[in-house]
Amino acid sequence: MDRPTPNVVLVTGVSGFLGGHLAARLAADPAIDRVLGVDTVPPPRDLLKRMGRAEFVRADIRNPLIAKVISSANVDTVVHASLSASPASSGGRATMKEMNVIGTMQLLAACQKATSVRRVVLKSTTAVYGSSSRDPAVFDEAIGAKDLPSGGYAKDAAEIEGYLRGFSRRRPDVTTTVLRFANFIGPRMDTVLSRYFALPVVPTVLGYDARIQLLHEEDGLAVLERAATHELPGVFNVAAHGVLMLSQAIRRAGKIAVPVPSGAVGPVSRVLRGARVVDFSPEQMRFLNFGRVVDLTRLIDDFGFVPRWTTTQAFDDFVRGKALAPVLGPERIASLERGVLGLARSLRLRVGTAACGHASRDGRAAAVVRRRATAWPRRG
Repeated sequence: MDRPTPNVVLVTGVSGFLGGHLAARLAADPAIDRVLGVDTVPPPRDLLKRMGRAEFVRADIRNPLIAKVISSANVDTVVHASLSASPASSGGRATMKEMNVIGTMQLLAACQKATSVRRVVLKSTTAVYGSSSRDPAVFDEAIGAKDLPSGGYAKDAAEIEGYLRGFSRRRPDVTTTVLRFANFIGPRMDTVLSRYFALPVVPTVLGYDARIQLLHEEDGLAVLERAATHELPGVFNVAAHGVLMLSQAIRRAGKIAVPVPSGAVGPVSRVLRGARVVDFSPEQMRFLNFGRVVDLTRLIDDFGFVPRWTTTQAFDDFVRGKALAPVLGPERIASLERGVLGLARSLRLRVGTAACGHASRDGRAAAVVRRRATAWPRRG
């Protein structure tokens, strides 16, 4: 199954957490000759220093000149990790779609022309399965979306996976690997979901409590590194074991949930997006309605990777690493719980006493009626 360690690896999106740290890991492998990191903006200074001998190439993958970068360096492995899920960080939805879709098309066209390319790895997302009330309990790689994504990052990812399938048909000699990642969480990675749980009060959709499956950032990096250095063709769901209910996650973060009627979800999300607090997209709101859980059988059996962190452990590591301050401390929560339980007991006692009083009065009234009926003179 394994092909020799790659000689020259190109990683896109190195100004981001996953791309930059993946380039750093690959650069630390002495068996790899060169690591090229491509992005439109340079990585932060600390990340660039961490990347070590990896070479940063300032280039836009939407430009056909990316083909020259690949061919001149004799790149044999391409890891496409630059797909963006946040329109705000990409300069708007139109720019995000251009970077995601048009950029991938140009990158695959360059790979198709380059005879040196032998392996292509795509960072995709489980969002391609969608989120709806008709979803199965667990998605495996063969199950399609019940409601196809109508826009945003999920639609971009679905289109990009289709382009990669077409590329694979045209270049059957190239190993293609699609990694469908669940939502990342961790102490160092900044995502829409991490910003959501960092809110002092967390808006939820009234009447819904989604099942959430997450992935620790370190597990995500380990999967990308393994895909870049091994021949592992196919499509793989990548997530942690176990799930958290949305309400459980909010409580574990020490936050307060504020249920919002479904009709008010749109205005609330627009307010948060306008204030640049959390950039909610429609597919992310559906995810918070219905959640999503994927099967990991192929990841473990075929890909050969077992996640180190469960969903609960990954979320707790995020809470500890971000040092999220609870809105209500443990002592205050315990005091409130004792107060609520005490109130419930007193109400139960009052209801019981009142019921006994009603029963006693009803009994006396019935006895009076029986005595009067007996004393009433009969006619005839």
